[in-house]
Amino acid sequence: MSSLLEVFFQFFALGCTSFGGPVAHLGYFHERFVQREQWLSAGAFTDLVALCQLLPGPSSSQLGMGIGLIRAGWLGGLVAWVGFTLPSAVLMVLAARLLSSQPAWLAGGWVDGLLVAAVAVVAQAVLSLQQKLASDRERASLMALSAVLVLLVPHAWAQLLALLFGGFVGLLALTPPEHEPLQSHRLVVPLRRSAGLSCLGLLLLLLLALPWLSDSDRPLLMQQLSAFLRTGALVFGGGHVVLPLLELSLVPQGWIGLDQFLVGYGAAQAVPGPMFSFAAFLGFDLQDGLHGITGALMALTALFLPSFLLVGGVLPFWSVLGRLRMMRRALFGINAAVVGILLAALFQPIWQSAILGRAEFSLAITAFLLLVCWKQPAWRVLLLCAVVGGLIFS
Repeated sequence: MSSLLEVFFQFFALGCTSFGGPVAHLGYFHERFVQREQWLSAGAFTDLVALCQLLPGPSSSQLGMGIGLIRAGWLGGLVAWVGFTLPSAVLMVLAARLLSSQPAWLAGGWVDGLLVAAVAVVAQAVLSLQQKLASDRERASLMALSAVLVLLVPHAWAQLLALLFGGFVGLLALTPPEHEPLQSHRLVVPLRRSAGLSCLGLLLLLLLALPWLSDSDRPLLMQQLSAFLRTGALVFGGGHVVLPLLELSLVPQGWIGLDQFLVGYGAAQAVPGPMFSFAAFLGFDLQDGLHGITGALMALTALFLPSFLLVGGVLPFWSVLGRLRMMRRALFGINAAVVGILLAALFQPIWQSAILGRAEFSLAITAFLLLVCWKQPAWRVLLLCAVVGGLIFS
């Protein structure tokens, strides 16, 4: 029970302070669970990041589920998701009641300050991961190539292509150090493969049932459930990619108005935690079928359920595969590609959306200095940037 409470409060704290979107969350997770709490090694962390990037769904939430599963089993994964999602879900439900008529508070300078803080957090994560996972010239070159690929091919599948390219190069050209202790780098997953197979089997049943659930002859609740399940199971590329899929699933059917949808999406940019908590806003505001608190719970559960089943189903086999020499070589390259993807994301969308002038750049330099040289915790830097942003960007 104590480990479950520990997992919950760690992720609840992250859910309250992790601004900047799904890519920035990787920086917050790295700072807390690799550098501060030391729940994972840097190698195990990037192995888990690589797995979550290869799977459809919200990668930062899947990363949190994976950390919770590794730390405290199945309940740990569930508790990690609840803790990380609860703050933003509550805020989105409140936003559904308030922001439809009064969206002006989103224009506050404190939001700009938090975006600048996200630049510093991600820059620190890139620097730290590069030193650990792309320190030689071969892996540094692979990191740079992966970043260039993601930047020059601005599509969701470019990240997947970069990971596959990294694995291919690692398999053919990279050799992990022989002296590296195997278990210091690998994920140790306390889950049975039979349980993983059960999760994958349940997910397959859900996917096969989607056409039947979405049929217009089915009850409205089943159709809405199918819309959120389908989006959660098929979206690649992070939180922003969920926007067109959800819009296509909900707005043409008249379940929510386009103006309401866009206001909710704007609110999702200003709250901490996973962007998929946008589902709570939509579920609360559904005009037919379930709505209110029950609609928000339905939407959140359906959108995240495929991710939980995927992570729980694949993790036990990922741990076994990670012990194979060929897989270690592939992961050696994939880890460098992960750092490259994070480097690309530092520029687009994080840098381009946050650094708009000299004032923002000056604040970002200060935040980066506090994180890297003065070793200040991320939450303190976030608070400082929010206060300064409110004073100078308003």
